[in-house]
Amino acid sequence: MIARYTRPEMGKIWSDENKYTCWLAVEAAASETLAEFGVVPAEAAKAIREKGRVDVARIQEIEAEVKHDVIAFTTAVAEKVGPESRWLHYGLTSNDVVDTAQALQIKAASAIVREGIVRLAAVLKQRALEFQHTPCIGRTHGVHAEPTTFGLKLLVWYAEMQRNLVRFDAAAEDMRVGKLSGAVGTFGHLKPEHEERICEKLGLQAAPIATQVLQRDRHAAYISTLAVLTATLDKIATEIRHLQRTEVREAEEFFSEKQKGSSAMPHKRNPITCEQISGLARIVRSNAQASYENVALWHERDISHSSVERVIFPDSTILADYLLNKTATLIEKLLVYPHRMIKNLESTGGLIFSGQLLLDLAEAGMLREDAYRLVQTHAMRAWKEDLIFRELVAADPEITKLLSSEKLARTFDLTRQLSNVDTIFQRVLG
Repeated sequence: MIARYTRPEMGKIWSDENKYTCWLAVEAAASETLAEFGVVPAEAAKAIREKGRVDVARIQEIEAEVKHDVIAFTTAVAEKVGPESRWLHYGLTSNDVVDTAQALQIKAASAIVREGIVRLAAVLKQRALEFQHTPCIGRTHGVHAEPTTFGLKLLVWYAEMQRNLVRFDAAAEDMRVGKLSGAVGTFGHLKPEHEERICEKLGLQAAPIATQVLQRDRHAAYISTLAVLTATLDKIATEIRHLQRTEVREAEEFFSEKQKGSSAMPHKRNPITCEQISGLARIVRSNAQASYENVALWHERDISHSSVERVIFPDSTILADYLLNKTATLIEKLLVYPHRMIKNLESTGGLIFSGQLLLDLAEAGMLREDAYRLVQTHAMRAWKEDLIFRELVAADPEITKLLSSEKLARTFDLTRQLSNVDTIFQRVLG
């Protein structure tokens, strides 16, 4: 991922330096474990741990010649370790190291992503409570429907982020596994108890069964979870983009004093952060498709997944981290205009209470079909002729003979529509 969208802490995890450091951690843990079991001399394990060093430039120099990254790595490390290096990589195949080390990188990346999810959820909860009783119009198909509150919009996103957290925790835990079972997963050179102890040293679980590689359904589920997570962020950004439209203007991104929205039009305040969130989320979703393609490998292993994962794991976790931070800041600094929300809510002259009027007429004794026809007639006239729906209703004797002025006032009472807001908050927040 380009530097523009990479936050330093996450970027460091996917650096070549850290990748090889994780490889070396696996090699050292393996040597120490095999020494404990009497397979490798203790002095050799000690030398590998103490003398083993990562020299990225040297590894790349060797790889350019041998065309094999793990051999280049072990050769470069062996140069540092000396004679005891004959016990380096003992009994292991390349993917014992690569897959197990990748699990360490993903574990570290997951901790950062999790922090981002928790932070965003906290910001959403805070602002949901802030606007719990701030009325605004709810829209279906982009058209005014019935009243809601801006707090409920935010609460919906909070609840979704809580589900994202549960899904992410499960996917991250499923990736916290290593394998050191050899070329086809049969423990031809090491033993299952060796693998279990090595993984324990590294803070991983041993995969119950593997081929030469960990099975890629785990990886596909992980990337898919990031895709769902960033789809939620896209959803939030899309809603705010709509609310920032000139005709709506109920909320908008923070716009700093020296910020400029257009090279040609000085008045522009564009939702660039939201548009960036929506755009970059598409990349993570596309990476999910690539992760699905990696599940089906030839027999006990082929290398077709490897090149893909060099791209999709760094890019997806880097973008998830970046977008979580962007979205949390977006919500934290979001400019909200309650007066505009009320103005938009009242702009149709009470049309948004047509459903309540239908119910009140039916309750008062009118057949539902007749009530629907009557209410829709007034609604369509108000819509087409730009009239006040509430006034048309109040002037219709068919309606007023069933509903007194007091009852009609209750029909058009905003607080009646929103009487269960606190209950919804209680259900979500407890």
